[in-house]
Amino acid sequence: MELSIMNQAGQATGKKVVLNDAIFAIEPNDHAIYLDVKQFLANNRQGTAKAKQRSENSHSTRKLGRQKGGGGARPGDAKSPIRYGGGTIFGPVPRDFSFKLNKKVKQLARRSALSLRAKNEQIVVVDALNFDAPKTKAMVEVMNNLKVSGKKVLFVLNEGNETILKSARNIERTNVITVNELNTYAIMNSNAVVIVENAIAAIEATLA
Repeated sequence: MELSIMNQAGQATGKKVVLNDAIFAIEPNDHAIYLDVKQFLANNRQGTAKAKQRSENSHSTRKLGRQKGGGGARPGDAKSPIRYGGGTIFGPVPRDFSFKLNKKVKQLARRSALSLRAKNEQIVVVDALNFDAPKTKAMVEVMNNLKVSGKKVLFVLNEGNETILKSARNIERTNVITVNELNTYAIMNSNAVVIVENAIAAIEATLA
């Protein structure tokens, strides 16, 4: 697959990049994408929800009423789950939601996600992104030039760039990551993927 390389002014540079078909043109595996996204979201859960059970409640343990003759069921103590302020039955406890996923499945998921974006013509390759100083207005102008404004945009850089990151962080639905941080969730959670030219080789080296 060939894509024209644009500059940040939105003009074609006359150069083209040949994308590796083994990464950008495979038949997407929906189940692999589902598993990788599920793992990403599960691994980001805090799992700190907690409710006090009967044994952890601080109420007194005295018997609240007589054993017989009350006209109802035998009353227990104030910790009873059926009483207001009592313990919680089967309440949440701290737990780890993360789970393991094979490396090959994760790579297949990322290749599938990239192939899906390439198939839908949602990948844009730019030769470079250069800003003199962090400025949101400059990033908005670049997005307008590349015709991705108003979409969920994912910028993929070869290496971290504080100027680009600060220029984009106040723009709604815009995410900037490096090749090392590239994941299936980020790709699937975007409508347009803008990749800097020198990041293509790094992506192919990682996923080939």
